[in-house]
Amino acid sequence: MTRLKRYRYVGPAEILARRSTPVGFVIADTRSTLDRWLNERQTTSLAEPATFVIDLHRTLRLAPRQSEHVACAAGQDVFAAGEVTFAVGDTGYIVQAVSNQSTGYCPDPDCWPAVAATLDRLGVPHPGVFTDAVTFRLCKACGERNIVRDKDFVCALCEGVLPLRWNFDSA
Repeated sequence: MTRLKRYRYVGPAEILARRSTPVGFVIADTRSTLDRWLNERQTTSLAEPATFVIDLHRTLRLAPRQSEHVACAAGQDVFAAGEVTFAVGDTGYIVQAVSNQSTGYCPDPDCWPAVAATLDRLGVPHPGVFTDAVTFRLCKACGERNIVRDKDFVCALCEGVLPLRWNFDSA
């Protein structure tokens, strides 16, 4: 079994304090639970992204897009977090788009293997990579969480130089 990086919540404390709902719907065993969640969710469009986490049991948890990742994860550490969009394929649901966009966990794009392995186990076809990979870095000068755009490793708040490697584990 591949050793995966564990991500702890690094977002605002006030969001962590109110994390109680909604806890992510567990998609643990078969595509039928995914079918049930997608059919029951409170949205008019399948194209609306959902919040997801891969928990420490390698289980997919889903919540509506407006949900906080830390709530979806029931306040626990995760192996991956982001947003996912499903579509209907020839044999059922497929992942149309998936990202690691989570400013609460700030996972590195290298969390993809956790996502892929979970989707593979569920039998849900996926694109094989993040369709929108986000690079997060913590500014050591001011403590700001940053999204690196266009390979510009400069803090958006203080203009300090950001590290090239993921660094939230040293916070």
